[in-house]
Formats: sequence, structure tokens, C-alpha cells
Amino acid sequence: MSAIPRRALVVIDVQNEYVTGDLPIEYPDVRTSLANIGRAMDAARAAGVPVVVVQNFAPASSPLFARGSAGAELHPVVASRERDHYVEKSLPSAFAQTGLADWLAARGIDTLTVAGYMTHNCDASTVFEATHRGLKVEFLADATGSVPYENDAGFASAEDIHRVFSVVMQSRFAAVATTDAWLAAVEAGVPLPVSNIYVSNQKARATQAAA
Repeated sequence: MSAIPRRALVVIDVQNEYVTGDLPIEYPDVRTSLANIGRAMDAARAAGVPVVVVQNFAPASSPLFARGSAGAELHPVVASRERDHYVEKSLPSAFAQTGLADWLAARGIDTLTVAGYMTHNCDASTVFEATHRGLKVEFLADATGSVPYENDAGFASAEDIHRVFSVVMQSRFAAVATTDAWLAAVEAGVPLPVSNIYVSNQKARATQAAA
């Protein structure tokens, strides 16, 4: 039987910039993800799971997340709720130059649950680094979200980016789940299932062959 996970919920960059600012989350619907972030924080508090709130800042001259701007402020869904630890960062990963790893280690945390924004940037960076640091990771796919991009490499919709990153994380780096599934796992004291590269690839090849 698997040991009961010693979880911490890390709520990344739930700031106004993504809701009413100039970098609006498009998929999943930001109203859905905000509601699920609130639910996850409330459930964590009730279950004794520590909550870490992460906030990103850029220089005052930046077009996004400028220190002192309304866009850089925490969204009320997060700002109105209690937290156990606060992390300020300026790089994508919540671990980069923040001391988060030491805080988690001091509390015996072995499983990091990631919510917040954006799936493909700060979430993914944090998930990958947590895995490399030996932590198990959970990713709440309906309490996160993406924006569309277009650059010299091409165009990708918010839905495409969120879906692809979620599939990649589930293949090796994190147990990707809905908030409801996570709430049930927390209540039961059990881990969430994650796949692996071999199984993920075999299933994809079988799907392609059957098409």
C-alpha cells in the first residue's frame, strides 16, 4: 500500500494580470479555474495541507506584472484566503531563488500539488524542477490555464498548449487530475496515479494504428 502523501498545495501567480489585465487566461475558462483554486485552498486548509502562495513581480517598467501595478496584485480569490507560506519570485519556477525547497523539506513534504498560472510557463517550470528534486507532483488541470501564443515558431491556441503540456506532464512529471479527483484523494489519503513515457507512447501508437 502506498504511503499517505505529505502534500503541500502551491498556488502559483494567481494575479489580476491573468484575469482583468493584459494576459488573460483563455483555457480552461478563467472563471472555472479561479473557482477551483478557491475550492482547493479551502479543502487544503480543512485537511491540514499547507498552502503556499506564489506571486511574480517584474520591474516597474515591465508591460506585465510590474511591481506596484494593479495587474501584479494577487487576485481576491487567493488574497482573501489564508496561507501558510508566501513566495515572491521573478523567474518561472517557484523554486528559483526563493528558498521554497528548504521550506518544504523542513516540513517533510513529499508531494507538491500545483495550481495557478500559467500551465506552460511557471506551472511547468515548477513541476519539472520539483520532479528533479525528488518530489512527487500533482497538477490540477482545471485549476490552471494557458494563453495562446504566436511567434516565429508558429501559432498555438490556449487549448492546444494546455492539453499538450498536461499530456506531457502526465507521461512522467506529474499526476494530472481534476480538482474533484484531488479533493477525493486528499480525503482518502491516497496518491494520484501518474503514467510513464513507455505506456503513454504505446497507447498513442495503438490509437494511431486503429484510426
